[in-house]
This record gives sequence, C-alpha cells and structure tokens, in this order.
Amino acid sequence: MAKRGGFPGGGGMGNMGAMMKQAQKMQAELAKAQDEIKDMEYEATAGGGMVKVVATGDMAIKSIAIDPEAVDPEDVDMLQDMVLAAVNEALRGMSDVSAQRLNSVTGGMNIPGLM
Repeated sequence: MAKRGGFPGGGGMGNMGAMMKQAQKMQAELAKAQDEIKDMEYEATAGGGMVKVVATGDMAIKSIAIDPEAVDPEDVDMLQDMVLAAVNEALRGMSDVSAQRLNSVTGGMNIPGLM
C-alpha cells in the first residue's frame, strides 16, 4: 500500500518542519550579513594612488580624494579617466566583497534577488 501525502521517501511533516527551521535560520543569517555589508567600505585607487575612491556596502560612493599633483589643467581627460577607473574599481570591489560575504551564508546557493 502506497503512502499518500508527505514527501517521497517518508518523513512527512517532520522533515518539513526541519526544513522550515533551517530556512528561517538562513534568513536570519542573511539579514545579519546584509546589515554587516551596509557597514563595509572598499577603497580603490587609480593613477598610482593619485585618485582614491571609497564605496560603501550599499554601493554608494562615500568619498573621492584627488592628489593635487593629478590636477593638470592641460590634461583634464586624464584626471577624468582616473576618477572613472577608481570609481568603477571601488564599486566592483565592493560588489565582490558583498557576494563573498553572502556566499558564506548561503553556501554558494544562487538565491534570486539576493545578488
């Protein structure tokens, strides 16, 4: 006689309860990790350190520091390129750090909408 309901292999609601507890635990750990990420910062430089950019965990630029020697009125394009490079690297770095932190909680599972 075949069992009705539950999951294949038996276990029924006991396994479901354990899965729900595990999901709730992961959800709490994810919330904690996301809070930690908000407080993180990532610094990137360009032009040998002439331009420094700090990005925050919520993917905002917190600061940009430009060495006065990088300011050449005859070569504004170079300064713009350095700022752009540093900003992009700061955002890319922060994104990587965030993904690593979240992967440590999810065990590498891809959860839609999380990253």
